[in-house]
Amino acid sequence: MAFDIDMIKGVYTTIEERVEKARELVGKPLTLSEKILYSHLWDGKPEKAFVRGKDYVDFAPDRIACQDATAQMALLQFMQAGKDKVAVPTTVHCDHLIQAKDGAATDLKHANETSKEVFDFLGSVSNKYGIGFWKPGAGIIHQVVLENYAFPGGMMIGTDSHTVNAGGLGMVAIGVGGADAVDVMAGMAWELKFPKLIGVKLTGKLSGWTAPKDVILKVAEILTVKGGTGAIVEYFGPGATSMSCTGKGTICNMGAEIGATTSTFGYDESMERYLRATDRSDVADEANKVKEHLTADPEVYANPEQYFDQVIEINLSELMPLLNGPFTPDLATEVGTMREKAEKNDWPLAVEWGLIGSCTNSSYEDLSRASSIAQQALDKKLKTKAEFGINPGSEQVRYTTERDGILDIFEKLDAKIFTNACGPCIGQWGRYEDPKNAPKNSIVHSFNRNFAKRADGNPNTHAFVASPEMTAAIAIAGRLDFNPLTDKLINEDGEEVMLDEPTGWELPPKGFEVKENGYVEPREDGSGVDVIVAEGSERLQLLTPFEPIKASDLQGMKLLIKAFGKCTTDHISMAGPWLRFRGHLDNIANNTLIGAVNAFNQKTNLVKSQLTGEYGGVPDTQREYKKKGIMTVVVGDHNYGEGSSREHAAMQPRHLGVAVVLVKSFARIHETNLKKQGMLALTFANEDDYDLIQEDDTFNIVDAAEFAPDKPLTIEVVHADGSKDTIKANHSYNHAQIKWFNEGSALNLIKKQNA
Repeated sequence: MAFDIDMIKGVYTTIEERVEKARELVGKPLTLSEKILYSHLWDGKPEKAFVRGKDYVDFAPDRIACQDATAQMALLQFMQAGKDKVAVPTTVHCDHLIQAKDGAATDLKHANETSKEVFDFLGSVSNKYGIGFWKPGAGIIHQVVLENYAFPGGMMIGTDSHTVNAGGLGMVAIGVGGADAVDVMAGMAWELKFPKLIGVKLTGKLSGWTAPKDVILKVAEILTVKGGTGAIVEYFGPGATSMSCTGKGTICNMGAEIGATTSTFGYDESMERYLRATDRSDVADEANKVKEHLTADPEVYANPEQYFDQVIEINLSELMPLLNGPFTPDLATEVGTMREKAEKNDWPLAVEWGLIGSCTNSSYEDLSRASSIAQQALDKKLKTKAEFGINPGSEQVRYTTERDGILDIFEKLDAKIFTNACGPCIGQWGRYEDPKNAPKNSIVHSFNRNFAKRADGNPNTHAFVASPEMTAAIAIAGRLDFNPLTDKLINEDGEEVMLDEPTGWELPPKGFEVKENGYVEPREDGSGVDVIVAEGSERLQLLTPFEPIKASDLQGMKLLIKAFGKCTTDHISMAGPWLRFRGHLDNIANNTLIGAVNAFNQKTNLVKSQLTGEYGGVPDTQREYKKKGIMTVVVGDHNYGEGSSREHAAMQPRHLGVAVVLVKSFARIHETNLKKQGMLALTFANEDDYDLIQEDDTFNIVDAAEFAPDKPLTIEVVHADGSKDTIKANHSYNHAQIKWFNEGSALNLIKKQNA
């Protein structure tokens, strides 16, 4: 039986009336995305049609999911909100704070020892406030959500950018910062600009070496890392319905890499099969009663150009396996064309590791298909050239694949079976003792992100993204340019052999099985539960509310850093070894912007102080400004803050005294996070004005006192020689968001309203 079945029935009870009203207001047939959005309005029944990409709308999500790294700060904030219990079903999943190194048993034991304080804190807060708690080793948040909580037609938010994985079960599931989650936990509305809609029509059918992963790798090539910004991507067509539910999840998961608000598929038989296989026949039965409302109206998919803002068509029968990378998830190369490209760009052709798993590709189907390739290495006497690492997605997947002999196949190839956790996907990989000075090399993985240093902390690791089965094949061959469709390998007997096409099971033939899934049900009444944060803790720190930034603070601001090129949340607040400080704002602030490239010297963590004229680390320089009461400005390029949803990338600069982030464009989640923390998130009205910013600049927002919606701000930029440039800066703040700014943060406003 499903968790929260009464809540799910409630959604289905109201969906028909709300969809019909929305269709009447919009005046045309509706996409699935619109049906879910209009059926989850904060005010209930729709009263007006919203303008895509313009109107800010208040929504009422059905549930919240948090992973342990972001949950710390989210729950520290929720503790200040003055509530006894979360207002909607919420879960916490311990999957980020487990380093992959020696194998599951050793690594999990080490994590439980080194992060005990944090796990105990999260467990006690969950118990106190009615939050479901998934212990370390239970699984990766998004695979666990797909197996237990996702349901067609629902709306979920989560404090991780890959929350969008649940779109594989027909949800609108959106990654947010912790402050957004706190709003909903506290019983308030969640605000989102009504998304634009991108339709992806899938024709044909996947076969041979091509997998669902290749669909999103192709979409990433087409749209790039920012092409989906502000939009929901809705997949449809015969190619979509022919795909498994977990395959759909993979595609939705990596939608975060194109900047999409989320991605989703209409309810179909593959979703019903998955629900029943994961012991949720009750959800499938209820969904079947309203299934016409859990997909788009027929007219939409018949004539998509009339209903979507953009339409892409991909013929799956013609799609080739792809490798995307290195250093960006949208640089696609067809298998068979890699050698020339690699040699031209000096990418190492030898592959040292093949990593399979992560929240993107760790389902039973993924592991079974990859194991069919691994089994061939054994049967055909092939000696694998690269090392294997496997991260099962959940304890249910791990237990079932172990029972069915799938993990044993990998172990016979000396693969390391890591904990059911994120591991190398988020930099939690103990690959090197000194990653900064590690050698240049290539790896292939089935993860979603491949930014520099993302997997192992080594800036010289060239990471390529591929399907699990292609990852297995390339790891066996040990070469980036291996094409299993045409290339032969020499086995231990000196014979030429070829790998056959992968095979596998959509769902386990003998059903899923698990002995201990790692779930802890919270107390019905948590009033007697104590939440303890040790005095002097290095890992946890209770929060102090931010003071509002006044108009007078926005005069005489100094430039902290002008970031050059890509500046993701990893650059602003690194993961890896810094994950241990995610619950301690002051300690983690010591990594603020240390990965950003300074435009004036092309170095990281080396900026000029206008107080001393000397160069130093970004956090150290900023702390000196803070001591003097001087606010600062961060300047950035396009898609600033892309990547993970971590609000630390906004809270840390705010804590240290950054008042303004001025960039060419923002990634959606990061822009919202900055707003929630009471900062000014501004964009150049003229992108070329980025070039006007000099190293010793001082900034004055001359009309700061007139901050209002739809009104650009004027910034006077004073250079060291006394000359000035006046530039215009746009913003997207509405009246409610300006209240956050005026109160010092959104949380301050919540506390005031709950007082």
